[in-house]
Amino acid sequence: MLKDRSILVTGGAGFIGSHLADRLLPENKVTVLDNFSSGRREFLTPYLETPDFELIEADLLDADALEIALKGKDFVFHLAANPDVRLGAEDTRVHLEQNIMATYNVLEAMRKTGVRRIAFTSTSTVYGEAKVVPTPEDFGPLMPISLYGASKLSCEALISSYCHTFKMQSWIFRFANIVGERGTHGVLVDFIRKLHANPKELEILGSGEQRKSYLEVKDCVKAMLHCVEHSNDETNVFNIGSCDSLDVTRIADIVAARMGLSDVKYRYTGGIDGRGWKGDVKVMLLSIEKIKRLGWTPLCGSVEAIEAAVDALLPEVE
Repeated sequence: MLKDRSILVTGGAGFIGSHLADRLLPENKVTVLDNFSSGRREFLTPYLETPDFELIEADLLDADALEIALKGKDFVFHLAANPDVRLGAEDTRVHLEQNIMATYNVLEAMRKTGVRRIAFTSTSTVYGEAKVVPTPEDFGPLMPISLYGASKLSCEALISSYCHTFKMQSWIFRFANIVGERGTHGVLVDFIRKLHANPKELEILGSGEQRKSYLEVKDCVKAMLHCVEHSNDETNVFNIGSCDSLDVTRIADIVAARMGLSDVKYRYTGGIDGRGWKGDVKVMLLSIEKIKRLGWTPLCGSVEAIEAAVDALLPEVE
């Protein structure tokens, strides 16, 4: 399905977006639209002189730029968003503008230019504190506890309604925690930076008992493309993650060991009810039975994904 296509990737200079561009090229023509608020130009350096690649520096709040970027496209991978879950507790507009309004603008530009297919990167945080773990796609009601999760759920609803109203087709991916090369934020980057600054002590947000699922980024991209190629409903919703989980203290142990450090003292902030921040979901494990029925399974578990990600990030994170 995704061969010899003209594809727009929003947020394509970011962590997951740049890995997606790696996979889509050279079999497709790829246009990346990014405002470089968190994406990095160097992630796309290998393609800047490639005939089938175009880079547009623009913001999704610029509706005119979006319409120009979408002309002649067959497919949109919409990854651009503000990914900082914690920020919503300090700035209540950031996820409204950069997630919800940005997604509305993408859908409107698609409607006006006749582009009918969109894949959207959502999040496990749409489930809130689910009472069913592992959590399947049909769990409900969905009650996010972060503004980030609420914004992503709002985007899902917009996409579903546009598909029904304007005869579009969508793939919505609810991610576990994705880790790996080119990561720019999250627990691994946080721990590596802190241990570079002080190899003797590590601050850990919350109780350290928060337990979540982790998936390596290249495996994540394979899962996304597998879903697009093997499902064909009007709106296709899939969890993407691993089959297991691990707690934050175990992650700290892995990071310290991969950095060759021993006897690191852990200092826990405690947080609210052991959370790392307001809106932090303490336990997250997604059911991936639906995507497994399509023929995809993760290549490794959470521990192996964390280990590979730390090794990839150590040369990148200062």
